[in-house]
Amino acid sequence: MKPLRYLNGYSPATIHKVTQIIEQKRLTDFLKQRYPTLHAITTDKALYDYTVEIKNDYLKKTPPLSKVIYDNTIHTLHDALGLHTYAHRLQGNKIKRKNEIRIGTLFKQTPLEFLRMIVVHELAHLKEKEHNKAFYQLCTHIEPHYSEYEFHTRLYLIHLELLGKVW
Repeated sequence: MKPLRYLNGYSPATIHKVTQIIEQKRLTDFLKQRYPTLHAITTDKALYDYTVEIKNDYLKKTPPLSKVIYDNTIHTLHDALGLHTYAHRLQGNKIKRKNEIRIGTLFKQTPLEFLRMIVVHELAHLKEKEHNKAFYQLCTHIEPHYSEYEFHTRLYLIHLELLGKVW
């Protein structure tokens, strides 16, 4: 697999710039300079609290989250960065909803901005199911630097695929 697949949809000029950075072996330094520290949200409880805080600030009217966890079954480099699931269960005459967010364990050891981008992305799915204009507007409302963090997260995935390690 080619690492630049994470940049599908980006302009040829952007892909060319990234290719040059990779060829010059400057990708790790570029990312480290922008994001020198890793976050400390390493437990499921801390991740839940962090996610709920963002949800309560921006998505008060959406249903509550029943679970937010790091999930080691998500193969980030091949499938997804995070997942959201909705379960509906009939209990008596009431419908019980469960909203769960699962984040790839890879994001236990990343800069906070990368984790935040993933959390914002999954939270936005509580309101907007599809990846459409309204979805990305909501992501940007919650996190004004969403597009930048998403791009840099993609660069980080390329870094991992090329070097196989966190800095």
